[in-house]
Amino acid sequence: MKIVVIGATGTIGKGIVNVLQPHHEIIPVGHTGGDFRVDLGSKDSITGLFQDIGTVDAIVSAAGLARFGTLAELSEEDFLLGLHHKLMGQVHLVQIGVDHIADLGSITLTSGVLSREPIPGSAAISMANAGLEGFVRAAALESPRGIRINAVSPIWVSETLESMGKDGSDGIPSDRTALAYKASVEGTLNGEVLDVRDYASSGS
Repeated sequence: MKIVVIGATGTIGKGIVNVLQPHHEIIPVGHTGGDFRVDLGSKDSITGLFQDIGTVDAIVSAAGLARFGTLAELSEEDFLLGLHHKLMGQVHLVQIGVDHIADLGSITLTSGVLSREPIPGSAAISMANAGLEGFVRAAALESPRGIRINAVSPIWVSETLESMGKDGSDGIPSDRTALAYKASVEGTLNGEVLDVRDYASSGS
């Protein structure tokens, strides 16, 4: 399959590319670097990306900005960042991308475990994640031409924890996290939110 991976230069994105590349043609897309770039906060940027790459079999998004902070310190702009970029950016990716996917293709978005297991400081990102998961379940009911729409819900990634000086064993390595994305792309699930913990121990 010809698969677009948005956020391919990020920690999870690199894992997705590593897992899918041996079996598929991967088109990596970055935010500020690479042959193809996109700003999920801009509908024009998303439209321009698909004009450049043409029809694909699958879209995988491992991108989206949101902000941590206590409820008392989060501003309206902080909340709007997650809503505009992580939530609506991926909504627009579906609305625009669906016209550039082959029949029976798939779109896989990224939410996060904080939608269901919030922690102090996660109000803004938990809101964006939960909204995205609700969107995926509903949008899948209307998706045309057999195109499947799912979301993957990662927990902390080991490499990210280690870069923060924390114990990486409390998370899941990016290559294992990527197995949930592989299941979404290669399987038959539709309208589902895949918890990476259910797939991290499976074979690649």
